[in-house]
Amino acid sequence: MTKSNKKVVVGMSGGVDSSVSAYLLQQQGYKVIGLFMQNWQNEASEECTSEVDFADASEVCDKLNIPLHKANFSDDYWDMVFKKFISEHKAGRTPNPDVLCNKEIKFKSFLNYALTIGADYIATGHYASLKEIKNKLYLCRAKDLDKDQTYFLHEVKESEFKKCLFPLENLLKNEVRDVAKKLKLSVSTKKDSVGICFVGEKNMKDFLGRFIKLAKGNIYDEYNELIGQHNGATLYTKGQRQGLNIGGIKGKNDLPWYVFDKNIRKNELYVCQGVDNKLLFSKGLECSSISWINDEELKYPFNCLLQVRHQHEPIACKIYFDNETYKVIFDEEIRGVATGQSAVFYNDDICLGGGIISTTL
Repeated sequence: MTKSNKKVVVGMSGGVDSSVSAYLLQQQGYKVIGLFMQNWQNEASEECTSEVDFADASEVCDKLNIPLHKANFSDDYWDMVFKKFISEHKAGRTPNPDVLCNKEIKFKSFLNYALTIGADYIATGHYASLKEIKNKLYLCRAKDLDKDQTYFLHEVKESEFKKCLFPLENLLKNEVRDVAKKLKLSVSTKKDSVGICFVGEKNMKDFLGRFIKLAKGNIYDEYNELIGQHNGATLYTKGQRQGLNIGGIKGKNDLPWYVFDKNIRKNELYVCQGVDNKLLFSKGLECSSISWINDEELKYPFNCLLQVRHQHEPIACKIYFDNETYKVIFDEEIRGVATGQSAVFYNDDICLGGGIISTTL
C-alpha cells in the first residue's frame, strides 16, 4: 500500500505544531484527516478556550483542504485523568495530568476513534521520534531537545506507537514556525499552551478549592519554629518557592524560603532557606510500579539515566527491584524530587519508561 492510500488522522489542537504536522504528512503523500479533541467540558461562566482552538483548527484544515472531525472525550478525561489528578492532590502528591492524558486519551480514546473511522495511523504534534531497531520500535528524543516531550509519553506502549507518526521529530521549533509562516497560517505566531489545560488562566488555588477543601495551616522552619501560614498544604510541592509569602522574619537570614516537606494530615508545611539547602535534595526514590514501553527482559540492578521533571537534566542512576518495589539510587543528589511526579528512565536518547514517585530517599 502506498502512502497515498494510507489514511492518517492528525490530532488538531489549533496550535502551530499540529497544524504543521498535518501539512508535512500531506506533503509526504498521506491521506490526511484532522480530529479536534474536546477533553474538558467548559462551564458556561468560563471563557471557552476550546472554542477558540477549534476555530483555529478549522481555519488551518480549510486552508490545507483536509476534513476536520470533532470528538468529545471529556467523559473519558474526567474519569481517567481528572479524578486521578484530584485524588493525588488530596493525598498530598504532585501529579502530572499530561502523562495520564497521553496514556488514556491521545493514545487510547483518540487512537481507538481514529481506527474506527478507517485510519492506518494517528499523528500528533509531539516533539518525539520513533526508531526501529532489530524489529522493535523505540521512543526516542526529538531533534529539538528543548522541546522534547518523551517525558510525557513514557506510559504509552510500543504496540500503540506502532500506529503513530511524529512528523516534527527532525524539526526545531523555530523551523516549525517558519513553515507555518510560509503557508500564511494564522497560528504561526500563536503562543504555546503552557500549564494544565483544564486550569488555563485560573489560579490553581481557586481551581483546586472547588474540588478539595482547603484550609489555612502553619508553616514551620527546619528548627520547628512557627514562621507563617499557608493556604492549604496540598497546594505546595517540594522545592517550591512561590506563594509562601514569608519574608523579613526577625533573626533569620535574608534568603529565599523553599518547601522541603509537608504533612497533609496535620495540614502543615515545612520550609528551609537557601536554594542549596541539603533538605531540598534526595539521593534516591522509590516507585511501586514502572511502566516499560517495550516488553523486554530486564536484569536488575541496571544502570540508566533518570529525569524527574520535563527539561530536567538527566542524571545517571541505578535501578534495583526488590519486594515488588523499584528503588532508584542517583549518582548525584537531585533537588526538589516530589512524590506524585514521574520518574522517567532513558538509555541515551531512548525512553525506556517510567513510574510515579512514591517515596523520596
